[in-house]
Amino acid sequence: MTPLSGTQFSLASGEYRAEIASVGATLRTLRRGERDLILPFDADELRPRYLGAAALFPWPNRVVDGRYTFEGEERQLAITEPERGHALHGLASWLDYTATEQSADAVTLEATVEPQQGYPHRITTLVRFALGPDGLTCTVSATNAGPSRAPFGTATHTYLVGGPGTADDWTLTLPTSRVLEVDERLSPIREVDVPAELDFRQARSVGGTQMDHAFTGLARGGDGLAEVRLLAGDGHGVSLTWGEEYPWVQAFTADVPDLARGGIAVEPMTCAPDAFNTGTGLIVLEPGESFSGSWTLTAV
Repeated sequence: MTPLSGTQFSLASGEYRAEIASVGATLRTLRRGERDLILPFDADELRPRYLGAAALFPWPNRVVDGRYTFEGEERQLAITEPERGHALHGLASWLDYTATEQSADAVTLEATVEPQQGYPHRITTLVRFALGPDGLTCTVSATNAGPSRAPFGTATHTYLVGGPGTADDWTLTLPTSRVLEVDERLSPIREVDVPAELDFRQARSVGGTQMDHAFTGLARGGDGLAEVRLLAGDGHGVSLTWGEEYPWVQAFTADVPDLARGGIAVEPMTCAPDAFNTGTGLIVLEPGESFSGSWTLTAV
């Protein structure tokens, strides 16, 4: 029988090994040698809390109350975060993707978000995972395959692991100067300067810091890349880099009983939370227009 997480694809290159699950085009495991770089889950397990690295289309994060207005038309999405009453993480995370290309070190997966209540647009999505000397690079693309303009955003819900222990034991570098304040439902209020307790522009211990925040104002290198590093006490860990197509990043310290701070979700995003309402970073795809972006995970 097919595992609960879908068809499995095994990739290998040098010391790196990865397992990809077809449901949600999810990076299920990533290791260099015996060391996990992401928080894994079992192949025959219903993916908990977007574990591993799940692809999110056609919006990341939340649409508040599942309601938005686009080009004068009010729309209501299904509520998929019932405890807060929002539409969470798009419409593709439970689609079963099909492989269109596969080799020993790479696989490309494809699925289509069909027009539906609240989102009457057809979006074809591609997710390509490739292993190489620098680790794993994921390239995502999406095309508006319908006849009308479509609001759009994307992210990947990547749970990083610094090493043995929990978030409390790791050192984080998060090169951001601005953060989105939220209310008790995680609905956006306003963008402000990063307060001292959330300022990780200089590497420091996470300790007991709790985060479930969207950050922007990213510092980038001369190559245009932003980098987040999460390191264990022995100096080893993981680096996540991404390009200018992702001006936002969500960080979540997994402060829930079933994860017990066993990883930190770091999610490069094309737009802010609730962009379908605020417009902050929202992409509008014309019929036939495409988006493409990529990120890379590397062992440190």
